[in-house]
Amino acid sequence: MKTEPLMATLLVCGLLALTPSGSWARHAGAAPNSRTQSGSEAAGRDSVGTARLPDTQAGKRVAGFLEAFNAGQEAEMRVYLEANLSPEGARQRPVEGRLQALRQIREDTGVLELERITRVREDALTVVARGGTGKWLEISFAFEAEPPHRFLGARFELLEGPPSPEGEGPPLNETQLVAELSAYLDSLARRDEFSGVVLLARPDVTVFRRAFGTASKEYGVPNRAETRFNLGSINKLFTRIAVEQLAARGALTLDDTIGKFLPDYSNAEAAAKVTVRHLLEMTSGIGDFFGQRYADTPKDRIRDLVDYLPLFASDSLAFEPGTSSAYSNGGYVVLGLIVEKASGQTYFDYVREHICAPAGMESTGHLEADVPVPDVASGYTHAWGQEERRGEPRRNNIYTRPARGSSAGGGYSNADDLLRLVLALKAGKLSAPEASREVSEGGIAVAGGAPGISAYLEAQPGVGYTTVVLSNYDPPAAVRVGRKVAKMLERLE
Repeated sequence: MKTEPLMATLLVCGLLALTPSGSWARHAGAAPNSRTQSGSEAAGRDSVGTARLPDTQAGKRVAGFLEAFNAGQEAEMRVYLEANLSPEGARQRPVEGRLQALRQIREDTGVLELERITRVREDALTVVARGGTGKWLEISFAFEAEPPHRFLGARFELLEGPPSPEGEGPPLNETQLVAELSAYLDSLARRDEFSGVVLLARPDVTVFRRAFGTASKEYGVPNRAETRFNLGSINKLFTRIAVEQLAARGALTLDDTIGKFLPDYSNAEAAAKVTVRHLLEMTSGIGDFFGQRYADTPKDRIRDLVDYLPLFASDSLAFEPGTSSAYSNGGYVVLGLIVEKASGQTYFDYVREHICAPAGMESTGHLEADVPVPDVASGYTHAWGQEERRGEPRRNNIYTRPARGSSAGGGYSNADDLLRLVLALKAGKLSAPEASREVSEGGIAVAGGAPGISAYLEAQPGVGYTTVVLSNYDPPAAVRVGRKVAKMLERLE
């Protein structure tokens, strides 16, 4: 079993690379330099694709970005980023981190050919492109709102196939959006393609909140708007907030090593070299705990953070810390153990006391699978026995999930509580000013998933909308709905 890697849970800032399967998990961006200011650098060139970017400052900037991306030379992209990335974009994600993300995306997609322009504004431009490996992508570029309109970032999203030629639809007002969303979700539910809860709020006024499907197929219990669902990797956001809080208190620094807090960590090289910063940014070289050892371990024995260590901690580092990036559930387990050492509390108690309590999140926590708790959805999956069985009825995911989740994921919450989390961050209630600033100014998009688990949270900056989608079906159930909502919001007048 493998969770849906959503790095967005790590970097609560700006634009993030979300995909239906959760891959890539990085955000990247650039801004213009002198090479992109002439008309000859604008899109419409054969090297970019068949679509033509507008002959505007934004169009020229995007053309330059695509040129550097398609060149496949990291040095060229580095020059472009160093010359063009806005100060805010660089603060949110430095050039090195963006280069690592773009390297991974470039390897996965190949050269990009521009197929369609779907959104044009001074501060935003969205395109559809086809990669040389056959993948279709939507790339949303964001720029500063004020001159000189430098790049803030670019979100790469995998599409399931070529986009519909008629586009996403006509403009909507909020009433029409709610009606269209209801019809879309009703259709998914009738086809048994979605079970869960969807909430849309503006900013703290809930405009849509409905439940679909069943929380327990065994007992015929329907999902309710208050039902709690497994969050998967969204819990990494909680861990990041905890680390920021402890850093602000002086209990740790981002440059502290694993060994400072865990001197008996089984990999001496990792203990000496890997820092809190590496763990947060997934540049540690520590791998995943999902794999054969996880599959072979009775799940009732995985209940506390230390129970995860035998599944990955003794493995060799995949690369020298700080030189590359790779999604790392194991790294976030280690972060949770550091939170425990730095705070003197269990990770679960720390999150409950310092995040959930001040945010008013009374329905959120790391529940134990064998402890009866009301209003909790069971997960149902097509994946068991190390295979996907799409033609067979879904099974309960009880044998694929641990007895209790971790600082890497697996806690439970409901849609209302996740909205409370966003509002608490925007209001500065969690003593995590960086996360609060990013939610308020840059926005977040985070997700998580595993067999029978799919969750999505997106908060637009400022007074924008917050979308929460929680599902007890396999990925990409929640991400699929969440991105559909995002498309509808783009049509809002």
